[in-house]
Amino acid sequence: MKLPVYPDPFVLFRQDLHRFPELSGQETQTQQRIRDVVALLNPADVLSIGGTGLLVQYGNGDAGPVTLIRADIDALPIQEVNTVAYRSQHAGISHKCGHDGHTAILVRLAASLNATPIVKGRVYLLFQPAEETGKGAEAVLHDPAFAPIQPNRVFALHNLPGFPEGAIICKPGPFTASVQSMIVSFTGQVAHAAEPEQGYNPAYVMSAFVTQTRSLQQPDLQYDTFSLITPIYTTLGEQSYGVSAGYGEVHLTLRTKSTQRMSELVNQLHALLDQLTAGSGIRVETRYTDAFAANENDPAAFAQVRQCAQTLDFPFQEVSEPLRWGEDFGLFTQRFPGAMFGLGAGEDSPALHQADYDFNDRLIEPAARMFRALIDLDHA
Repeated sequence: MKLPVYPDPFVLFRQDLHRFPELSGQETQTQQRIRDVVALLNPADVLSIGGTGLLVQYGNGDAGPVTLIRADIDALPIQEVNTVAYRSQHAGISHKCGHDGHTAILVRLAASLNATPIVKGRVYLLFQPAEETGKGAEAVLHDPAFAPIQPNRVFALHNLPGFPEGAIICKPGPFTASVQSMIVSFTGQVAHAAEPEQGYNPAYVMSAFVTQTRSLQQPDLQYDTFSLITPIYTTLGEQSYGVSAGYGEVHLTLRTKSTQRMSELVNQLHALLDQLTAGSGIRVETRYTDAFAANENDPAAFAQVRQCAQTLDFPFQEVSEPLRWGEDFGLFTQRFPGAMFGLGAGEDSPALHQADYDFNDRLIEPAARMFRALIDLDHA
């Protein structure tokens, strides 16, 4: 079996992934497509990991550095509106964050590692599932197959619409926000709507809670206390107009610069709930979902990113504030020295998660070169 000869096989591979997107945790066909193509590129080993992910190894040296490069592979529950020839064939699902492009970049990097092997150490290419739900990185890190890896450096990128095409965007310290969603349930007691005093209706406590969360916000990113609280969803009672409600929920998404600030914000929200429900007869329970640790770029790894961008003569932009969205690669940078950087997708590109977004295929080659330069810096 030979790698098909195309004018650009990596662009066509990306477009093939785009045709058949899969949601977080369901990337079985995506996993097989990646496995089929990397098998042609002579890896030292290929392992299933994190459920529907793949870990591809190059180099066999026990001595020398260990570098991990990650790409995410999942799609989003968004209906494709573009009319490109490779438009999504799965109704209501499409690659609107560019993970198809990130995957193609890593396949291109695999081709480079096959053509010019590293001299020492090992390189692992991680095709990670379930980034959009914040569960994929955790699944990989908890997989027994990952335990022996212990990388010295971890790197990842994300394409960034709104920045000049091909520019490398990075900063030391926090690069993406700490994000999690908070679900608060309010349990009271139903009563007749004519006699609401006979029950405990959580409506007013819920309303006060949502309104007063605004006082806990600091929406300006220039401050270390940056905190953004976004109401996402609420429900209360039933459409039964003779019944005073006895149960409701409020769902919020929280964003901060750091994991420490997130912990402080959660404590403030719990204190507010205690204050509002004291003596009300309303019982409150909280749970959390879709958690993303802040990406903390190691200073030395950041310096490597900047050095490689300059060596390749790629435009480099050091931003002063972190991006406001979450990225579960933060779990890797919390545990291992490394960095995430951005790759400008073009100033006129539609934004991520918009229905008319599409990955810029011109980024595949320079992104692979950037990753290869980072590898060669340590593995020469």
